[in-house]
Amino acid sequence: MSSYRIAVNVEWTSKCNALCPMCPRDLIESPMLMKEQTWRQVLERLTPQDVFRTVIAGYGEPTTHTRFFEFVDDMRGHPIRFDMVSNGHQLDAERIRHLDGAIDLLLVSFSSIDPAVYQRVHVNLDQARVMENIQTAQRLFKHTRLAISLTPMPECLPSLPDTIAWLRAQGVQTLTMSPTLYNRGGSLKEHELATEKLRQLIQQHHLRSQEFDFIPGAWEVFQQWRSNRFKCVPRNIDVFIASSGDYLYCYNDVSHKHPIGNVANMSIREVLARRESMDSIPALCNGCNMLNRYDARELVKAGISYARARLKAA
Repeated sequence: MSSYRIAVNVEWTSKCNALCPMCPRDLIESPMLMKEQTWRQVLERLTPQDVFRTVIAGYGEPTTHTRFFEFVDDMRGHPIRFDMVSNGHQLDAERIRHLDGAIDLLLVSFSSIDPAVYQRVHVNLDQARVMENIQTAQRLFKHTRLAISLTPMPECLPSLPDTIAWLRAQGVQTLTMSPTLYNRGGSLKEHELATEKLRQLIQQHHLRSQEFDFIPGAWEVFQQWRSNRFKCVPRNIDVFIASSGDYLYCYNDVSHKHPIGNVANMSIREVLARRESMDSIPALCNGCNMLNRYDARELVKAGISYARARLKAA
């Protein structure tokens, strides 16, 4: 059985207060909140031997969970590092203060300083409110780091320099962007962008590439690659735990229809062993732009970039 560690994506809720066009949440037939018992079982499954990072995210907005404050408290003192992804709309001062120190990194998704662009991308959210919440988090956080995830959609790129300038003027230094606009099982073909172009923008604006956030170390990536017959790095380096407690085949199972176990009766190590023996699922993989995203050449390029980033941070 493999010995590499993975990142875990935990979905407190598959419900969301936004209607972003790049997120095919309409594929989720029955959005739900994670139950308290399920969350307790998740925490028991997260061990340092198996997991190097846990991200509270999924396909819903975690700050809208009715037990948000209790769930945050449950993370305090746990041996695993916790991060959270949010659209920022519900991040008032009370929630920000409660998150401080319970998570290592709060990653807020932000598309553009241009109100028209923001409204087209982050549909149903109030841009002014989100910007105010970003300022509040930057001011109040003492122990948790604030980062901004910049949306790599084509319509966001013309205003990207102004967006970055505003964020840095607020004191936010950790700005990240993905070098790939994930096609999520084939649902975003009309928004495909060349990775090389996005990598150039990341380098030009001195952003952090999000692909490094799921790399615990070069040796463990090699172990992951060697252990899996199915060579899909994004699938193999991450485990998605849905709000139902189901382990999903991969993050791109937006519809939540391909579980391979549940936290109630399977450990993460058992799930990894089961998944390592599985082939691709045509319904998920045939249209996914991540399937062949990291061949040997791309792994070397990402590895070099990762090493440079680590040396720069040292």
